[in-house]
Amino acid sequence: MKVAIVKYNAGNIYSVVHALRRLGVEPLLTDDPAELLSADKVLFPGQGEASQAMGYLRAHGLDQVIRSLKQPVLGICIGQQLLCRHSEEGNTDCLSIFPVDVRRFQPMRHEQKVPHMGWNGLELEISCDGAGQGLFQGLHNGDYVYFVHSYYVPVCEFTTAVTDYILPFSAALHKDNFYTTQFHPEKSGSVGEQILRNFLTLEQ
Repeated sequence: MKVAIVKYNAGNIYSVVHALRRLGVEPLLTDDPAELLSADKVLFPGQGEASQAMGYLRAHGLDQVIRSLKQPVLGICIGQQLLCRHSEEGNTDCLSIFPVDVRRFQPMRHEQKVPHMGWNGLELEISCDGAGQGLFQGLHNGDYVYFVHSYYVPVCEFTTAVTDYILPFSAALHKDNFYTTQFHPEKSGSVGEQILRNFLTLEQ
């Protein structure tokens, strides 16, 4: 199985590489359109600033490549946000896979710190047709995962998991072949490892 990771100017990519290696997968880190298009699975992870990240993607033609992918794609952290329509971070137009806008957390109490950083539980939103079940197979409501972010995707029709910090927000999304997590599965212990394993076994 050929697993590719989108290479762009975002941090934290190598932690995903190491997490996949622990699962016995040697991923290809690449910004080559042909390599991404021919992969069996594509991961789009990272931490960074939305406008700079989108600038890099557009300059290298990767925005169009990502939109055209037909195999399972997993966006992680800023990868989830860039797959949305627009981000308040830098007033940035994004990839519009998910027609929803990314918002900045607005603390309502002193103890509500931004960025949101730490472990929080998941509320799984598995629909009657099983949407989202594949990524969360074997997981349970309340399982904890690790977050680091200042911007969030509101709960919407594509939400497959919710976390509550300041307000309920989308911890994960799913539409067609695109799956996302706002949290970092590569930093989320055995729960995150199960999510990555589930992604690797998804059918096209």
